[in-house]
Amino acid sequence: MNHPAFNGHGIWAIYRFEMTRFGRTLFQSLIAPVLSTSLYFVVFGAAIGTRMSAMSGVSYGAFIVPGLIMLTLLSEGTSNASLGIYFPKFTGTIYEILSAPMSYLEIVLAYVGAAVTKAILLGLVILATATPFVTIHILHPVWMIAFLLLTSVTFSLFGFIIGIWANGFEQLSIFPMLVMTPLTFLGGAFYSIDMLPSMWRTVTLFNPVVYLINGFRWSFYGASDVSVAMSLAMTVGFMVICLLAIGWIFKTGYRLKN
Repeated sequence: MNHPAFNGHGIWAIYRFEMTRFGRTLFQSLIAPVLSTSLYFVVFGAAIGTRMSAMSGVSYGAFIVPGLIMLTLLSEGTSNASLGIYFPKFTGTIYEILSAPMSYLEIVLAYVGAAVTKAILLGLVILATATPFVTIHILHPVWMIAFLLLTSVTFSLFGFIIGIWANGFEQLSIFPMLVMTPLTFLGGAFYSIDMLPSMWRTVTLFNPVVYLINGFRWSFYGASDVSVAMSLAMTVGFMVICLLAIGWIFKTGYRLKN
């Protein structure tokens, strides 16, 4: 079948459908993160933060803001993209999408674009929620936006892969639960890895989430536990790996056509 040069209508149709689904679950999509973030600041920022010294020259409450935003980007980008592509597989409408006059790139753009929009929106909501609790300074706003976009796109692509790989709702949730959550909480979201003993700090450096969180934190406060160039390289490298994996999936039809 010959596809049009660029099927903007098809991309917009899928994107709008995904965003409409997001709107129907607005309470758990927006209100729940606001409430959980407020609790983080009450518990970690007020109760614990007042007993901790400043980290990287900022208060503990301000220090955890980039980590909380990054936690949201990672979890929401992954879950939204995986659910978005899994439901057509579950209902059988994936065959209609694959036979539509859309290229594989356009399909990915639609689903990943919607997941990225949701993740960034929630990340900005977390940032706005944090503002009444702590004083936030963004020293490098351009780099903050760059890391925000790169991380959202990367983990939305990763979620897209999980959604195609999963054969059931159990598989859809098991990888984020058993792998992503531990990596994120051990990635320095709530502490500086310089606080760890030498051996554990070395082990932590093998956690890719450390580089994502620290690069994003650097854009706020100009301080990072690892090289910012390495943070950027790790993010871009993981995104390239995800793109190559998705290309292979569509080329072979892995868990799509068979």
